[in-house]
Amino acid sequence: MLSTAVPLGIAFLLQSARGERWSGLAVVAAIFISACVALYETIVRLIDPQSPSHLWALAGAGAVGLIGNELAARVRLRAGRRLDSPALIADGNHARVDGFVSLGVVASALVVSTGAPIADPLIGLGLTLVILRITWNSWRTVQGSRLDATPG
Repeated sequence: MLSTAVPLGIAFLLQSARGERWSGLAVVAAIFISACVALYETIVRLIDPQSPSHLWALAGAGAVGLIGNELAARVRLRAGRRLDSPALIADGNHARVDGFVSLGVVASALVVSTGAPIADPLIGLGLTLVILRITWNSWRTVQGSRLDATPG
């Protein structure tokens, strides 16, 4: 998947409002693709249930991902607000989505370890809904900036 840093970097390098909008849309697309992948994986696990293995390693990796992504989200969101950059705010939301996915990995490992393997796809379904909500909010952020930029 194309990194969201590439369109953001190009937009900032060109210092273009149009580039900013396009990079914001690219970030929103990346978040939506994440939701689609999460939904696909959830459906696969509902049809063909598989219990994850190495649950403690899985939970540890999820915890590291959660912390790293949340830190990245905070930096990007703060910078996006300070620079009035809807694309950077959307990218901060994207990092937050990745953090939620990592949190879901931790939750899934913990619940599956108690003997409830069905929790894995159900948590995936919940994550899909969260990601779709963040996609919608990011879309509104990027589109709102477009409406603000048009002369009235």
